[in-house]
Amino acid sequence: MKLYGLKACDTCRKAIKALSENGIEVTFHDVRADPLGADKIAQFLAAFGADTLVNTRSTTWRSLDETARAASPNALLEAHPALMKRPVIETDDGTLFLGWKADVKTALGV
Repeated sequence: MKLYGLKACDTCRKAIKALSENGIEVTFHDVRADPLGADKIAQFLAAFGADTLVNTRSTTWRSLDETARAASPNALLEAHPALMKRPVIETDDGTLFLGWKADVKTALGV
């Protein structure tokens, strides 16, 4: 299983800890240290939609001017990886989950 997020994100750390404690091997991908490629961003956008994947409540979003905010979701996430809502969890069979709420935990057996 692969978890995409930020090293400093509390939710990502909680998810990794809970998954590991339940015997699920997790590979962490820090999207700030190692930005996602255009193909992976497109895959996430196709699965979740721009309105769900792009975090418009983040401090990163608030720091952008109107011109930057008008860019395509792909361009925004490539230029500002921290705009991605987190975590994105990809299971070994390719199923994608966004966030760390009760429904995701249940689906992953945690």
